[in-house]
Amino acid sequence: MAEKMELNEVEVWDGNMAASQALRQAQIDVVAAYPITPSTPVVQNYGSFLANGYIDGEFVMVESEHAAMSGCVGAAAAGGRVATATSSQGFALMAEVLYQASGMRLPIVLVVVNRALAAPLNVNGDHSDMYMGRDSGWIQLDAFNAQEAYDLTLMAFKIGEDPEIRLPVMSHQDGFITSHTAENVRPLSDDEAYEFIGEYPMVNAMLDLAKPVTYGVQTEEDWHFEHKARQHHDLMTKVFGKVDEVFDAFEKKTGRKYNIVEKYDMDDAEVAIVALGTTVDTAKYVADNLRKTKGIKAGVVAPRLFRPWPHEQMMEALSGVKAVACLDRSSPNGAFGMLFNEVSATMYQSDNHPVITNYIYGLGGRDFTVEHAEEIYSELVANAEAGKPTTPLQQFIGLRGPKLSFY
Repeated sequence: MAEKMELNEVEVWDGNMAASQALRQAQIDVVAAYPITPSTPVVQNYGSFLANGYIDGEFVMVESEHAAMSGCVGAAAAGGRVATATSSQGFALMAEVLYQASGMRLPIVLVVVNRALAAPLNVNGDHSDMYMGRDSGWIQLDAFNAQEAYDLTLMAFKIGEDPEIRLPVMSHQDGFITSHTAENVRPLSDDEAYEFIGEYPMVNAMLDLAKPVTYGVQTEEDWHFEHKARQHHDLMTKVFGKVDEVFDAFEKKTGRKYNIVEKYDMDDAEVAIVALGTTVDTAKYVADNLRKTKGIKAGVVAPRLFRPWPHEQMMEALSGVKAVACLDRSSPNGAFGMLFNEVSATMYQSDNHPVITNYIYGLGGRDFTVEHAEEIYSELVANAEAGKPTTPLQQFIGLRGPKLSFY
């Protein structure tokens, strides 16, 4: 029987510690992992908890991230609660197996500490790995700070393991900015956290010898299409309601409210930034200042649930604005950024058609500053007044050298 850890009402944790504490409290059966910066402390902390008697489950160090996710798939198919963590190239090496996990409907939890993808080699944070996984059939939640990394990792188990959902979930946080920055975090006690998540609801376990099952069958053209369509159907129709339900239950337990799409100062906003990760708090700070100092009706919108894409919630959030800036922290490599494309497609179906522009920023950990956000809001005001783009549709911001922009 694992020891319970006595936690203070307020702990000073970085995002990695917050996530590893959530994994410990979930009483996971198997963690299979391979270290990679900046997510290494998640599994390193977890290993320390195991060595000190705070965990009963199995901790399997493997030879690669591909093997880590493969081990997770095997353990989850066998009937266990399973999780791991990774970043960047490790995430890329897992990519093949991510599709196995979602296609087999195995509710694995993956903590992704977001980091740039090489080349050139870079251990700092951007959202390249998060974007890479967006079509893998996983549910993706995004934290903006350490408290949220703890909360969302706990909730990931309750969302993915629900018998109506049965899909794997990624809990994202920004590499280094969140993962290595110590902040005040208010954790639940071990008993409260486990009571919230609940016992693992075992479904079609391979170790249930009284009910033999097969995973990973070959279907070809006879059933592959129907299988993928059913998975997409459940993502599009069942996940939003379940996420709302879990967010509501978590608010009742902790007082901390989460929304599928987070809105800040959007009631009367005329211009808005749409962003992910720690950039959201920077944008909120600047929006506040601009309202006070210049009377600009600025707001911020951030998808807390990144996949499935919150089409209706995003449309509602931007229903009153005149100009929107979509900030993508990933190199689009020959296209507009993902957020720009998703938001543009959503607002094309809306009664409101704001001017939408795209900013590429912060690649490889480059700072996104208050001045950058002020510059973007200033351009949004000009776009709103003109009723059309007054700048190129896509701009790189914070880049050294000549201005880079397109269209």
